[in-house]
Amino acid sequence: MKTTLDEMQAFIAVIDSGSITAAAELLGQTTSGVSRALARLEEKLGTTLLTRTTRRLQLTEEGDAFLAQARAIVASVEAAEEQIAARRQRPAGRLRVDAATPFVLHVIAPLVAGYRAQYPDVALELNSSERYIDLLERRTDVAIRIGPLADSTLHARPLAHSRLRVMASPAYLQQHGTPASVADLRGHTLLGFNEPDSLNHWPLPGDTDALLHVRPAVAASSGETLRALALEGVGIVCLSDFMTHRDRDAGMLVPVLPALTVEVRQPIHAVYYRNTAVSARISSFLDHLAAAMVGDPYVR
Repeated sequence: MKTTLDEMQAFIAVIDSGSITAAAELLGQTTSGVSRALARLEEKLGTTLLTRTTRRLQLTEEGDAFLAQARAIVASVEAAEEQIAARRQRPAGRLRVDAATPFVLHVIAPLVAGYRAQYPDVALELNSSERYIDLLERRTDVAIRIGPLADSTLHARPLAHSRLRVMASPAYLQQHGTPASVADLRGHTLLGFNEPDSLNHWPLPGDTDALLHVRPAVAASSGETLRALALEGVGIVCLSDFMTHRDRDAGMLVPVLPALTVEVRQPIHAVYYRNTAVSARISSFLDHLAAAMVGDPYVR
């Protein structure tokens, strides 16, 4: 578009106020500034919009036709600004959230009803990915990431920490015995991740005082699959509190080697692009999520 919004607003102000001087006062500009804006507008349009006399300004036929269009354009822009301002006050629109399946099931899903009751104009779209995704490629507004962050192109908001524990079902321990030392784990079925291998470092002392690296007898890509296997009595697993605290409270999973367990807490962050203004949709959702993730099993 050749003409600018400022030039149209100057033109409209001159017509509405009756003079360039009055328009300048209305817009908080100098008289010469408004006069130059009108001259630029006429030059760009290649026509005369106003005839000027010593006493008054008169619209030309072309000016009268352009005035109607200019008013419509300025009104449309103002309506759009008001709509965005309203959205900042009352979140609305689609919000795409991505997180690992266990986090969606155990943390986000129980909060959706409460969030929707508070923000009914937000259309939530929940996607589950076990790996880190490209937010732009997947058209994702915000992703929840568990563990250390490395991507500096993203803005990260810390939400909480969740502790890692080694656990098994009572049925498995009754059948196979309870390990009394780290060395005893060699005689047990260990459940772990097929990738990334870093998730197979358990919060137990290793041979060189580092965390214990295990080679799982049964591996899966999802922590939720490993949780299901542990509940079925298949083996011993290491998972985060955010997905197992209810199982432990119910006695369905019990800690293994608790006296030897090193306290390891996984950071939980919400990430979104740095160059993206945080919309009311994102901030309302993250505020709701953060408020729920307070206290056991989450530590801020």
